Amino acid sequence: MSDPSLVLQAAVVAALKGSAAVQAVVGARVYDHPPQSPAFPYVSVGDDQVVDDSTACEDAFECFATVHLWSRAKGKPEVKRLGAAVRAALDVDLTLTGFRLVTHEHRDTRYFRDADGVTEHGVASFRYLVDPA
Repeated sequence: MSDPSLVLQAAVVAALKGSAAVQAVVGARVYDHPPQSPAFPYVSVGDDQVVDDSTACEDAFECFATVHLWSRAKGKPEVKRLGAAVRAALDVDLTLTGFRLVTHEHRDTRYFRDADGVTEHGVASFRYLVDPA
């Protein structure tokens, strides 16, 4: 059995790249590992966490995924439009190869100005419960 976060990451990236609303803001700039000097705005897949949620009878996992939103537009409107597009793109039943999605939820999205003083940054957090298929 593979790590569920690896399968989940692939599904998250595919959903973001396949979303017309996300593409309308960032084009094809959805990254697992952004380039050295990326064009703005863009989305990057962040940290994941996998918590064993198994019982004596079956395997199960609670997975947490983060998506980072980046903008250099003045103020927060662009990064917040991007946050809404990302949330909508991931508010679907993702197809997970080798696993079954039991439930999913958007946990929160935080928006703030990055330490460089010019980059608007958002962090969207999602929770997924998955079982092996």
